[in-house]
Amino acid sequence: MTNLFKAARATLVAGAMTATFFAAAANAAETIKVGVLHSLSGTMAISETTLKDTILMMVDDLNKKGGLLGKKVEPVVVDPASNWPLFAEKARELLTVHKVDVVFGNWTSVSRKSVLPVFEELNGMLFYPVQYEGEESSRNVFYTGAAPNQQAIPAVKYLMGEDGGAAKRWVLLGTDYVYPRTTNKILRAYLHSKGVKDADIMEDYTPFGHSDWQTIVAKVKKFASTGKKTAVVSTINGDANVPFYKELANQGIKAEDIPVVAFSVGEEELAGLDAKPLVGHLAAWNYFMSVDAPENDAFIKKWHAFIKDKKRVTNDPMEAHYIGFNMWVQAVKQAGSTDVDAVRQAMYGQKVKNLTGSIALMNKNHHLSKPVLIGEIQEDGQFDIVWQTDGLVKGDAWSDFIPESSKLTADWTYPWVCGNCKKPKFAVN
Repeated sequence: MTNLFKAARATLVAGAMTATFFAAAANAAETIKVGVLHSLSGTMAISETTLKDTILMMVDDLNKKGGLLGKKVEPVVVDPASNWPLFAEKARELLTVHKVDVVFGNWTSVSRKSVLPVFEELNGMLFYPVQYEGEESSRNVFYTGAAPNQQAIPAVKYLMGEDGGAAKRWVLLGTDYVYPRTTNKILRAYLHSKGVKDADIMEDYTPFGHSDWQTIVAKVKKFASTGKKTAVVSTINGDANVPFYKELANQGIKAEDIPVVAFSVGEEELAGLDAKPLVGHLAAWNYFMSVDAPENDAFIKKWHAFIKDKKRVTNDPMEAHYIGFNMWVQAVKQAGSTDVDAVRQAMYGQKVKNLTGSIALMNKNHHLSKPVLIGEIQEDGQFDIVWQTDGLVKGDAWSDFIPESSKLTADWTYPWVCGNCKKPKFAVN
């Protein structure tokens, strides 16, 4: 083989390889990738697996309508396995290896705190769909779940009122991590502002997956035996809720005697319980499956068709993903790009119809405005809505009931561009 022939063949091979590389790159560019960062195993799988399925349904529906910006949308699913450090590793994998354009994920605040530095370092975009403790506003996160003023505070207000039983003593039970502890710090400050003394507040925390509730439930009964109306505020997360509610029933605690209002128990968690002994206990959310609205009926019908199981329920974090995903799609279309900086700017002021027949609005602090509902557990595991706000409640990044936080505001638009700015004297929440 002559040197000239060898050189010619090498040139052809190199050219073919280059063409293949650029063709692959072009094909890759034709796909918009959506990261799904939810625990599919471990203690949080009971709550998070459904959220993975929700995003898969939304992606499937979007592709049936022609995709986004003329491209197919591809979900990339990873399992951080209820392991908080692993969440950070999987977030980095999604952004650097899979090069996703956006991520929908997390449940617990400790997992969100784990991934936050990764998203900020790599300028990724995360949509976080679960109620949380507030006290945060990142330019890389959109918080589509409830802040404390959209769930915890309204729930306690309700229980303090005549309709809620006029509670005078309070039991704050939570899983031992940042969301329950910070939420209860806010609630304790709120209760103090209403004249409740520390002697009338019991606070207790248990590990993830806690299963032996006999002693704690007995302490609750003793605390409630003073004659003052007592209510339990539960920030217990994950599968620990199953033995907790079973023990309430075992010790004969009924809702009319000691009502429990939960912030992490919805239809999905109740599906694994015999709900009859829990009738009358409460949950505070921004959505319930039992809502009577055309948008909700259509969503449930679509969910059952996608999941191929008419017994599967819907819940509040699913609606938060529904809102966040639709807002992201609208923002991408408005920006004409999936570029994070362009989409972020397009997110402010985005409105979508929520599933309760109202709207959800994205604010400049990366939190939503949406309605607040309180539901009462029924025998079938659904909720009867006993109270709701007249209109939308704007999510607060910083609580007015914590002195250092009450001085702060968040606004990611010019000229503020800040998640923890000092409030000007003329500021109006």
